[in-house]
Amino acid sequence: MGSKCEYVMNDHEYNIGYFLSDGIYPKWATFVKTIHLPQGPKARLFAERQESVRKDVERAFGVLQARFDITRGPTRNMDKVELGMIMKACVILYNMIVEDERDSFDLTFDYDDVENNTPQPNVQ
Repeated sequence: MGSKCEYVMNDHEYNIGYFLSDGIYPKWATFVKTIHLPQGPKARLFAERQESVRKDVERAFGVLQARFDITRGPTRNMDKVELGMIMKACVILYNMIVEDERDSFDLTFDYDDVENNTPQPNVQ
């Protein structure tokens, strides 16, 4: 079973989760779409933040899909617990790869080496 999702919005208490989505999804209560033409500062701020978070999530899934084939296939018939474990494993593996690659870069810069090995211009 999933974790509880309780929150209050506009003095109304909710106990169901929701998904940030765009226009391609149906009009269900669990899909929160951006405000198409936001009117007023609150609506503009909500639309801006919602779009920003949705894009971050899309980028993160894009990175995982580019690296791990298992994240590209259909998942409707998969067990939710198993799917959650697969995604967590992919995120952990990705972070381990990034950390390993970061540690392998030589970030020191030798200015003396540049001066000694830089060819001098041929001026005639």
